[in-house]
Amino acid sequence: MVVEPIQCPSCNSTNIVKHGKTAEGKQRYKCRNSECARHNFVLKYSYRGYLPSVKQQICEMALNGSGIRDTARVLKISPTTVIEELKKRSSS
Repeated sequence: MVVEPIQCPSCNSTNIVKHGKTAEGKQRYKCRNSECARHNFVLKYSYRGYLPSVKQQICEMALNGSGIRDTARVLKISPTTVIEELKKRSSS
């Protein structure tokens, strides 16, 4: 049996505990680091729109003048996901 240490994608802490399962049955984890910005995470997301790298690309494409539909088509995600992510970024 091989035990793989799980690290938080935000703070790289190994102080991680299991935190239930998603609707798709994937394991959800919780970071116990109090200074971590991201407390809950899943190692392998089933939808590309949840990936932090895709969220960053949404913002970069919006700043470069790409439209919502263009961004959704290029990143292979829903236009609704693009709109919601841009709303989150504009409020903060």
